[in-house]
Amino acid sequence: MSRKTLLIVYHSLTGGTRQMVEAARDGAVQESGVDVRLLPATDAQPEDVLGADGYIFATPENLAAISGLMKDFFDRCYYPALERINGRPYLALICAGSDGSNAARQIARIATGWRLREVAEPLIVCTHAQTPEAILAPKQIHQEDLQLCRSLGESLASGLTLGIF
Repeated sequence: MSRKTLLIVYHSLTGGTRQMVEAARDGAVQESGVDVRLLPATDAQPEDVLGADGYIFATPENLAAISGLMKDFFDRCYYPALERINGRPYLALICAGSDGSNAARQIARIATGWRLREVAEPLIVCTHAQTPEAILAPKQIHQEDLQLCRSLGESLASGLTLGIF
């Protein structure tokens, strides 16, 4: 059986999303048949998307949307990958101040265009940051939420290895 590749693409300004993807990565690497690539959105290229068997997309929700750098990643990679990654599994992680649902919807719409298969509901972690100071402050994600991220990463990697996805 050939090794699978899980690509985790993220943006993080205040550290919350970074903690979430690191936990997802830590869960995914428990699966010995999967190579896990963790890339900032600014570094991820179309060839990275094409070379992966599954994906985790992670972003803060900024102004009720995915972050600009995640949008840039999708803008750069969408057409080069279109019709070439159909059916591959993905999941979304959102670090939000109050809601997160619109960022999750945006990722779902892009993934639908790519014909990706959502394998879990988006995980939205709410930090309740509502003031400019709290929004821009470094975040600390609760251990329970990080455990959910680890579990999602491990589940996606296991599904890739077992051929479920």
